[in-house]
Amino acid sequence: MATLSQTNNQKKSSLLASNPVMRRLNGVDEVSADNCASYAGITLKTVYFLLFSVAGIFLQLFAGSYFATGETFEINYKGFDVSLYQNETYVLIGVVIAAIVFQLLAFFAGATTPVTGALYCITQGYIISFLVFKVLGAYHMEYLGALALMITVLIVLVMSILYSTGVIRVTKKFRMVMTTLFVTVIAGSLLTFIGYFIPYTRPMVIAIQQNFALSVGASILFIIIAALFLICDFDTIDNVVSNQLPVKYEWQAAFGLSFTVLWLYLKVLDLIITIAGRNND
Repeated sequence: MATLSQTNNQKKSSLLASNPVMRRLNGVDEVSADNCASYAGITLKTVYFLLFSVAGIFLQLFAGSYFATGETFEINYKGFDVSLYQNETYVLIGVVIAAIVFQLLAFFAGATTPVTGALYCITQGYIISFLVFKVLGAYHMEYLGALALMITVLIVLVMSILYSTGVIRVTKKFRMVMTTLFVTVIAGSLLTFIGYFIPYTRPMVIAIQQNFALSVGASILFIIIAALFLICDFDTIDNVVSNQLPVKYEWQAAFGLSFTVLWLYLKVLDLIITIAGRNND
């Protein structure tokens, strides 16, 4: 029995270690035969989180007019000219900062995930609504948000089929590759962000961001990575249930899946906006 338990713990550690969202589940050795995690519980909690992203969409729609005060200025976002109010911009920046804070709390303070995860999803819904109804809406292209949703749902369904049929198997090597890709993407994003504020590198960063081919290529890469992380999430959920982790870990598993789905949607939407903006020039 001791050997079997040790083997299960080693397997669980290797399978969970590479997922940046569900990493907090790594090393968990609690077992609860009477009150353990279930697929139904994780599904319901995933729906719970995603509904809060819908609430974020409505929040932006109803509160947007309230913040439409102050001076206005024009920006060009991927080929779309957008008029922003000063207060509206401050709120949007605050939402982005709040998203980072709530995300980190949900990751590293597991007990707070039901609340901080929900607040994070609200911020993502707010950002989605801003892109769809403020950026695209100014050109009567809100329907592209629905198109991005359909593509996202299709990708989730396809990846779930590929995982359930064993076409794509989650191995230690697979997770190592995913971790490498994730770290590379994060490092590249940070370097780009920092480079924008350095006078000598800012022209190069702007040139890269305005390059249509590079923007499309980067968006497609992000979509592929997000889609593959869905496979990792499905495998993690399988292990949470099969290893009979306590029901409290359903929250982290559900938030991890919700995080990936929202990330995937935003990347699909970003690709669509980039292409539409090119045609809009």
